Amino acid sequence: MSRQTLPQTNRSVGEPALFPSLQKEMNRLFDQFKSNFPMLDDEDQSFFAGPTFPAIDVVETDDSIDVSAEVPGVKEDDLDVTVSGEVLVLKGEKSADHEEKEDGYHRIERRYGSFRRQIPLGFAPDDGAVKADFADGVLKLGIAKPSAAKAAVQKIKIKKA
Repeated sequence: MSRQTLPQTNRSVGEPALFPSLQKEMNRLFDQFKSNFPMLDDEDQSFFAGPTFPAIDVVETDDSIDVSAEVPGVKEDDLDVTVSGEVLVLKGEKSADHEEKEDGYHRIERRYGSFRRQIPLGFAPDDGAVKADFADGVLKLGIAKPSAAKAAVQKIKIKKA
């Protein structure tokens, strides 16, 4: 395999370099591909809240795990919440339509995307132990710990060295 070198360019001083801007664009495309969401303009970043959607908060107490997921614009019917073994799975789909009509043009944009988040629980909840509420774009889940999961916690005393 022979080594190839790129040809020299006759770029003027002050003219933008091609490769740094190409590298930036490629990084942006890969980031969007990895996040599994449609390509978005800078002004449309609110469509999804970043590379990890939905944003979640997980709080563990002695008796339960409480999860809040921010899913603005997602309809309740487009959410799917399941427990598979010791894993909570949040799935959903979001779509947004935007239409503009003015003299001389008619513009319609549609964006679609799906998401899937998996949250390890560390225990398999009992049947009926998961309560879900959905209001104002926030999904709240309360997952009661089974008695075996509560008893399995062992406090470790730390000694000063």
